[in-house]
Amino acid sequence: MSPEQALAELLGRLGANKGAAVLVSEEELGSWPDSAVSALKKAGLLSPASPAGSVVCPGCEEQCVMPVQTQTADRGRVVSFVVCDKRGDISRVPLSKEGLRQWCASLLGLAGLLSRLLDLPGSVSGQGARCELGVLRGRKHSSQVALIADGALKLHIAGHTANVGAVLTLKASGFAVDRIALAGFADKPVAGGGDVESAAARRKRLSAEVRAEKARGTKAFLKTVALREDISVQRLKQILNSPPAPAKKYRGTSARWLS
Repeated sequence: MSPEQALAELLGRLGANKGAAVLVSEEELGSWPDSAVSALKKAGLLSPASPAGSVVCPGCEEQCVMPVQTQTADRGRVVSFVVCDKRGDISRVPLSKEGLRQWCASLLGLAGLLSRLLDLPGSVSGQGARCELGVLRGRKHSSQVALIADGALKLHIAGHTANVGAVLTLKASGFAVDRIALAGFADKPVAGGGDVESAAARRKRLSAEVRAEKARGTKAFLKTVALREDISVQRLKQILNSPPAPAKKYRGTSARWLS
């Protein structure tokens, strides 16, 4: 198994779980490349989980899935074991701590990695099978980026869809994401796609970024945000001070909209 195959395996399980966490045993990770396991843990895609509550019993060749029992032995030492109720010649089968150790992968952890690789401002949020990564800027337009787990892992950008496995790679140098391709999606929004950043949303986002820089004690907070947005300070001020668009009013039954 190569590092990219290990990543593909983990991404496949996350997509199939539709937002629910994925558990991987220490024993299985032992068959994955050490470099891949190290990179996955360092990136936060694998984090320590509680010991397994059930295991494949190692007592015989039947490989039954059995619940784990624990008991406090002498001097407070905790021992774990499986009680076999299938055969009369086995009874209790001891388990090692290493055999119960497992790791957790979550959609939110993957969203955090993608957000860092894309250098998106703000924090990642998510619920269920959808995570919001932030706003990706192209050359002409900006778009919200969402990570969806609906049997497969997909990124939604400006009405476009990209499979995560096609844009996220893991090699000897570490993780990389195809930012150019994703920014290209932002620059060519699909009509009705629903993820293009509106003027009001952009003003709200930039206001929040300015407040965050102030809270950090950044002296040139406007310049800092303007550089990150690739605009001038004057343009940033214009955006922040621009009044919200007036709400349209509907009058009568003649389907006339008034500004």
